[in-house]
Amino acid sequence: MLQTPPQSETPLQSVDRYFASIGWKPFRFQRSVWRAYAGGSSGLVHSATGTGKTLAVWMGPILKWIKENPDRSKWNPKRPPPVRVLWITPLRALAGDTEASLRAPIEGLGLPWLLESRTGDSKASAKARQNKRLPTALVTTPESLSLMLTHERLLDQLRGLEAVIVDEWHELLGTKRGIQTELGLARLRKLNPQLRTWGVSATLGNLDDARESLVGVDPVGDVRVIQGYTKKRLKLESLIPANMERFPWTGHIGTKMVPQVAELIAKVKSVLVFANTRSQTEIWYQHLLKQRPDWAGEIALHHGSLDTSVRRWVENGLRDGSLRAVVCTSSLDLGVDFTAVDLVIQIGSPKGAARLLQRAGRSGHQPDAESRLAFVPTNAIELIELAAAQDAIRKGHLEARPLLRKPLDVLAQHVVTIAIGGGFTADELLQELRTTYAYQSLSDPEWQWVLDFVVRGGSSLEAYPDFHRVNVHSGRYIVEDRRRITAHRMNIGTIVSDASMKVKFLKGKTLGTAEEHFLSKLNPGDRFLFAGRLVSLVRVRDNVAYVRRATGEPDSVPRWMGGRMPLSSELSAELRLKIEQAAAGKFVGREMKALRRLFEIQSRWSVLPRSDQFLIERIETRGGHQLFLFPFEGRLVHEGLSALLAYRISRFQKTTFTMACNDYGIVLQSPHRVDIDDAIARKIFSADDLVNDILNSMNSTEMAKRQFRQIARVAGLIQQGFPGRGKSTSHIQASSNLFYDVFSQYDPDNLLLEQSRREVLELQLESSRMFDALDRIERSEIVVTEPPKVTPLSFSLLVDKLRDRVSSETLADRIRRLQSQLEKEADKED
Repeated sequence: MLQTPPQSETPLQSVDRYFASIGWKPFRFQRSVWRAYAGGSSGLVHSATGTGKTLAVWMGPILKWIKENPDRSKWNPKRPPPVRVLWITPLRALAGDTEASLRAPIEGLGLPWLLESRTGDSKASAKARQNKRLPTALVTTPESLSLMLTHERLLDQLRGLEAVIVDEWHELLGTKRGIQTELGLARLRKLNPQLRTWGVSATLGNLDDARESLVGVDPVGDVRVIQGYTKKRLKLESLIPANMERFPWTGHIGTKMVPQVAELIAKVKSVLVFANTRSQTEIWYQHLLKQRPDWAGEIALHHGSLDTSVRRWVENGLRDGSLRAVVCTSSLDLGVDFTAVDLVIQIGSPKGAARLLQRAGRSGHQPDAESRLAFVPTNAIELIELAAAQDAIRKGHLEARPLLRKPLDVLAQHVVTIAIGGGFTADELLQELRTTYAYQSLSDPEWQWVLDFVVRGGSSLEAYPDFHRVNVHSGRYIVEDRRRITAHRMNIGTIVSDASMKVKFLKGKTLGTAEEHFLSKLNPGDRFLFAGRLVSLVRVRDNVAYVRRATGEPDSVPRWMGGRMPLSSELSAELRLKIEQAAAGKFVGREMKALRRLFEIQSRWSVLPRSDQFLIERIETRGGHQLFLFPFEGRLVHEGLSALLAYRISRFQKTTFTMACNDYGIVLQSPHRVDIDDAIARKIFSADDLVNDILNSMNSTEMAKRQFRQIARVAGLIQQGFPGRGKSTSHIQASSNLFYDVFSQYDPDNLLLEQSRREVLELQLESSRMFDALDRIERSEIVVTEPPKVTPLSFSLLVDKLRDRVSSETLADRIRRLQSQLEKEADKED
């Protein structure tokens, strides 16, 4: 608490004094934000992680209030001001930490403000109290904001809102949760047209899109983009394997690097060890403990499926310095201010320069501190990705977040939300919706379709009263049925994942959640790693998996959805440039120098392609005739391309293909030799008629059904169920498939069907990137080689093909034997 200031002290002098009390001095960009806020502007603050963005946007409302209330003798904490600021955080797990960060200046300046949180983790009693009177400042999430909008009695209070601040806007941008936020912001601006809207973002490539989606297409007042420190001091290093593989393969997790990682951890006080999936965190945590048993109690695990109490314990341990290391996923990517962390370790490629920069910023999380990250490759080729990412960061080529346009499932959910929260007229709400970036081009027929869908279920569900969710009285759309209101509130949100079960000790605490699909395959007694422990399944009852501690070796590790991260287009382009440099004999940096022998073998046996070349390797193995193609465009693009190319070749050459792909290339295997020169002449790499060929080349109906399952859930066709009575995955899948089939047969123009097909192309197959890739390949020199052996670039693709075969040997044993044979062949030439 600051000492009582003299009455003559200005608000800015008070803030300067507060900064001095914590050893800081306001930056120029922070003062710019405060001036802009005071002038009534909205805006977006873009600055590197750990450079003071939070205080930049938070002090604006504080300064304004102090200026309006200069007589401190009237400040009464027992009578806090009404709601003024809403702070939206992308993760409810961050709400507690965010609240603590925002509370510090309130207490330091002696403000009589009441600050609280409202998320899915909040107690019912707290929400009930807030429904009567909101605090001066409220930290919440997009989902909880939508829930608040269903309470009509809160709307009068929200009309007095002065500002909404959206934290980590880059994480919401380009997602349905971001669209949900846009719609919520549009409603708040309708309640108060003078509302200030500010966003906080780091590591973002498309700032103009980010600004427009945040404030809408016709904002009131000036809108600013204020740049802070976009180039924080950064030190990136890599752990080079002692024995560099010249024939690397993807899919193993690099645990042979554990001794080097443990040695690095031992040299510093506090470390975050990032892995790309929750399964990887469980495995790495166990391996680190085996390497250093004396660290028991000093290292911990953190990911989104762990119980809230476990995550909070870990976060507090990082803050107070009692934990040496935490193995985590993106659950610690954002927001949490851990000044104690002086090193970040990244296991495996983060697949994007922006993500690498974001994670690096978790260390040295202060404006003047250096961020330090150590990269641990899970295979040799990932070292090229790190070298490419460093080049991208130096050039400022950070990933853009492509925006979604007009997802009607989110709109249908929002329409029901507004109908519950006091209702609306069609014309007024349409005008409000068109102020958002996402729905600015919403047509009258689309709007009428959505209204018809929520009122009577559309043309194919009119006979079923369960889908008549909204009533119309004298042109006003409202929801009257209490059961429907409750069901809607319980299912608000756009996060759709596999159904999950609690994992709980027979006698004791809850460990977290695992997906039903994984747990359903286990038998009682099966052992698996979870929450850093080895447990065995006892029984499943009432949607809870009861476990006990176990000994020995695990039979399995849970696999959660959402683990695949494709290579970004920006990193793909830099990767091709790094390979071109290697082709020219330029090996810049430790990573590229460490790969020199790999590159030399690739050049001798085949080609290292320039960025204006496209490499195809044709190799005959015991498995058949292999075509290895290297677009270097990322796994999702390659999945679509592999099916497309196989389809196009099969139209003029009768053969059967099996396929595999990774982030670097594609392998097409057939029992017959493919005349690739003829295939090229027939324009198999043409971007013409791409969409039709994509739809013909894969089981697009099944893919659309899977995508429709998510859309049906968000649009309200399917309910997840109530707490303790959740619906099984099989039940939800059967219901969504039934809706899909009914719509396809009786309502083929249903706009949700069209949305599912569009999302398959845009989100699952990245069709726009496929188009760009084919366009680039057509303009490139196509180089076809016939190497004497499987090359370093081809080897990992061959391994992916081996996964599909049945053999008495373990996959690892077979790979080691193949690697040994190829290494001997390479050694003969040295």
